[in-house]
Amino acid sequence: MKYKLYSEEQEILDAFEKGQLQSVPNVEQEIFNAKETARQTFKKNKRVNLRMTENDFEMAHVKTLEEGIPYQTLLSSIIHKYLINQLVEKK
Repeated sequence: MKYKLYSEEQEILDAFEKGQLQSVPNVEQEIFNAKETARQTFKKNKRVNLRMTENDFEMAHVKTLEEGIPYQTLLSSIIHKYLINQLVEKK
């Protein structure tokens, strides 16, 4: 099966296939750290009540249908991206 890769992903794959990549020191610890970070990223243990306009709420539901995800997940993702400065304005 062929996957469409982003240019950065393609560069990594090309480097891997050419044998240009090297393992990092303490690879087991790095793998553990990455897994723990992923676990903490998806651990949701705080509840928030949010009031919003009916129009925004309906638009969020439309987006979730397009994305195939629950609206709470969409809103949480938007907030997270904003907080880590990855939410960018389209120009």
